[in-house]
Amino acid sequence: MRTQTLAKRAGCALGLAAVLTAAVGCGGGDDNPYKPQPAWSGKAASIPAPPTLPTTPIKNGNDFTVYGAVHQLRSLMHAKDVTAPPAISILGYIVDSNIPRAPDCAVHKTGKADPDGCNTEVPSFWVADDKGEMKGLKVRVVGWARNYAVIYDAMQAYKKLKPGDTPTDKQLVTDDMLNVTEPFPLPAVGAKVRITGAYNVAKTVVSDMVSEPVGGVMALQKLETLEPAPEPAKFAKPIP
Repeated sequence: MRTQTLAKRAGCALGLAAVLTAAVGCGGGDDNPYKPQPAWSGKAASIPAPPTLPTTPIKNGNDFTVYGAVHQLRSLMHAKDVTAPPAISILGYIVDSNIPRAPDCAVHKTGKADPDGCNTEVPSFWVADDKGEMKGLKVRVVGWARNYAVIYDAMQAYKKLKPGDTPTDKQLVTDDMLNVTEPFPLPAVGAKVRITGAYNVAKTVVSDMVSEPVGGVMALQKLETLEPAPEPAKFAKPIP
């Protein structure tokens, strides 16, 4: 019995050695040598050209460019550079305004309520780096008039002034709810301006929240017109 057990163990050991020897032998031969392949001669892959990186600077002197302000606003590291200060300045061109899009029902003197069902936007204009550029980055500017009635009053008062005039305090129109003075001249498309104010992705004007996740929103504190617009700001329908 003991002899048979030893024989079985010896047989198992020999079998295992044979398996190991076979495994080693499989990996060390030249049965499947490397064969170099010719270069691909078919249709070349279509690889898009690398994108053109913007060359617009972050700042122009002490003023941010629109590109620079938006770039910092989107940055996790630099957002505080434009949102933490009580005010920053941005240099650019007014490329859009919703004054011409104001509904007729909202165009009247202050003190008169809009009729029921009169839906309006917060008075706004948009600034870009390039004149007439509507498809690129823009910053929305609010907080300079609570409604179109205030703008109506300002138009009535400012039509007596000429371009280049400096209005007196009595000639200026004040939005008493926002406690801001209406800029002269009123913001109009085509003007080159320096806007100064608090900047972020959203701002509240009276009770209306204005949000612009892409370009951001500035609550205007000061508007400087560096180059006048071709035409003054006006509503779609002429006012008396």
